[in-house]
Amino acid sequence: MTRINNYIGGEWVLPSSGEFAQSVNPARISDIVTRYPLSAKIDVDRAVAAAREAYPAWRDFPAPRRAEILYKAAEMLQRAKPELGKSVTREMGKVSSEGLGDIQEAIDMAYYMAGEGRRLVGETVPCELPHKDGKSIRVPHGVFALITPWNFPVAIPVWKIFASLICGNTAVFKPSSDSPYCAALLVEILEEAGLPPGVLNLVMGQGKKVGEYLATHPDVDGISFTGSCAVGETLAQHAAVLHRPIAMEMGGKNAILILKDADLDLALHGVLWGAFGTTGQRCTAASRIILEQTIYDRFLTRLIDAANALRLGDGLLPETDVGPLINAPALDKVMEYIRIGQEEGAELMCGGERADGGSLQEGYFMKPAVFANARPGMRIVEEEIFGPVVAVMSCADYEEGIRLVNQSRYGLSTSIYTNNVNHAARAEGDLDSGLVYINASTIGAEIQLPFGGFKHSGSGHPEAGGRMGGIDFYSRIKVIYRDFSGRLQKAQISQEST
Repeated sequence: MTRINNYIGGEWVLPSSGEFAQSVNPARISDIVTRYPLSAKIDVDRAVAAAREAYPAWRDFPAPRRAEILYKAAEMLQRAKPELGKSVTREMGKVSSEGLGDIQEAIDMAYYMAGEGRRLVGETVPCELPHKDGKSIRVPHGVFALITPWNFPVAIPVWKIFASLICGNTAVFKPSSDSPYCAALLVEILEEAGLPPGVLNLVMGQGKKVGEYLATHPDVDGISFTGSCAVGETLAQHAAVLHRPIAMEMGGKNAILILKDADLDLALHGVLWGAFGTTGQRCTAASRIILEQTIYDRFLTRLIDAANALRLGDGLLPETDVGPLINAPALDKVMEYIRIGQEEGAELMCGGERADGGSLQEGYFMKPAVFANARPGMRIVEEEIFGPVVAVMSCADYEEGIRLVNQSRYGLSTSIYTNNVNHAARAEGDLDSGLVYINASTIGAEIQLPFGGFKHSGSGHPEAGGRMGGIDFYSRIKVIYRDFSGRLQKAQISQEST
């Protein structure tokens, strides 16, 4: 067992409270991963002050030089990938291949954002008056509050941290209390890569006490939040009053629509991965399966058999298909939805029970659940469960299927399986979500494109790759006019009136 501290102004420091809590392995709760700080508001004040003090020098540090630090961090992440992947699996439960995938996504984003150090482009345009030019440049906002979840404990922080830093901002990073150890490992790498003191600060603790105070701190200039809809909407209200930019990714109720002409083998693999990968604990998880009526019974039977065959266990074991839920409240929540679904009249075809025999008894395991005969209006169809549960519905044709998909208040990720080229082409526009997959699952976003949802799945600006994603959010545009005529010239005033 280790103990980790906050990282403020380039130093690892104890919390002012002197209090710590435990992060445990959800597959074996007797395995204490670390003790992490329960910070107080004064710790946030110190971290924000350190970021504010470091900002002017970091802003003026040339972007290509910032990139050199990110390149070095990327190389260090690559070398440490096996051990970091194990730490991800141990602390939050996803299987080993996914733990390694979490680190690979961080590596990819590190290289990508480092490359942006020489591509923070604006534009130069002709002006309407002689001896005058105009241009736009990108400038940072200042200090960012970065609040991240536990399910991607390295990848999502890297999305936010590296985009923010390459644009010239400084930051205070508040990770989830369910994955603080992974956060500390990431910050250690950036420290070793040569990041100057105060540019990135790490403060751990309870979301209500630390996260909300950080996001609303008077010396913070922008907010990036990934987490629950309720918390995100509260932060958005604060941000509106404070006139500060905010990017929010808040979950989904994602659907896979499977038409009768689809490759059903391919679709089954996509459903299993989307529904039960990361134990269903992804914002992009597929929790609604909509089947065209003529294939409903056949596909449902195959899905039940495949779900029953999935092997539960510690994610560090190579034979494991599905790991644990993150903690006891998460398991209780999912079990409550199993009860709700049955009360609403959906038919539980398999799973939905706590798996606690043998080596599973120490962890938060649940057998993957499949509900049949789900209908619009049911809570299991409308509410995000965040666990290994799918609700299967039927539709008459493409048009009804699209309507069922789009009825959700969420709009993060959707998928359609079809070999009809016209339906595939139409679905690109008809599916009302920020991410659309054709003949692929709802999981699989790549770092070089923006990531974000519609409706209640997100607000503000999408993040991740490209100038339409993180670069646009973490920088702002300044326009500069230069008049070298030596006389007063009046734009938009006709020449006849001068």
